Amino acid sequence: MSGGLALEGKVAIVTGAGGGIGRTYARGLAEAGAAVVLADIDLEHAEEAAKELAEAGHRVLAVCTDVSDEASANAMAAAARDAFGSVDILVNNAALMAEIVGQGTLITMSLDMWSRTLAVNLTGTLLCARAVVPHMKERGYGKIVNQSSGGAFMAANAYGITKLGVVSMTLSLARELAPFGIRVNAIAPGYVNTEAGAVAAPPALRAMVEKSIPFPFGDPEDLVPGLLYLVGPGSDWVTGHTLNIDGGWIQRT
Repeated sequence: MSGGLALEGKVAIVTGAGGGIGRTYARGLAEAGAAVVLADIDLEHAEEAAKELAEAGHRVLAVCTDVSDEASANAMAAAARDAFGSVDILVNNAALMAEIVGQGTLITMSLDMWSRTLAVNLTGTLLCARAVVPHMKERGYGKIVNQSSGGAFMAANAYGITKLGVVSMTLSLARELAPFGIRVNAIAPGYVNTEAGAVAAPPALRAMVEKSIPFPFGDPEDLVPGLLYLVGPGSDWVTGHTLNIDGGWIQRT
């Protein structure tokens, strides 16, 4: 899972790193040699995750970050620079998903919930990218990985709309930032066994997934090799790409 020390000397930020996929991403980056800033709106969980990594000998920092707030995103990037000297990698993982379940359809969900979903899942992705880009420009290098979802490519209400927006944003940022040596890609996970994901899915949904997807459920660790590829030197000729890691859920020709 670690990919050796391919990222030694690099500094990475992972948003939503207090638990679930984000916590696993942070561990994978740290084990690959990067210094990692674990950003989460829940500082207690971020600190717990950071403590675990620090005890294993990794360089880490936990910061409280609301990705939907521009000042908070900027403070996150500044904290990474102050602690470790630079920002080389950003993993835009923070998102609302479980919070949206049961909030109604596009027609019935409250506009407050709609706005909050856009603010975190889509605007938050942009704000965090804006926050780190000046630091990456100084070095003429950077890797940004945005977290999309298989739900982007099917009818998935507000969540799917924001995740499809992340795919489009990835394409636009890849074109805009290429002159500065910054690559921008995305990962679209399938049904992942986390408390916010497949673990909490109703039995009927799990049964449907098991029948319709070649390899129906994955673990957060299954996403890490793809992440390490996209942030490592082997993907320097890759930008604007969305990598599906989903057990064959979304099959596009």
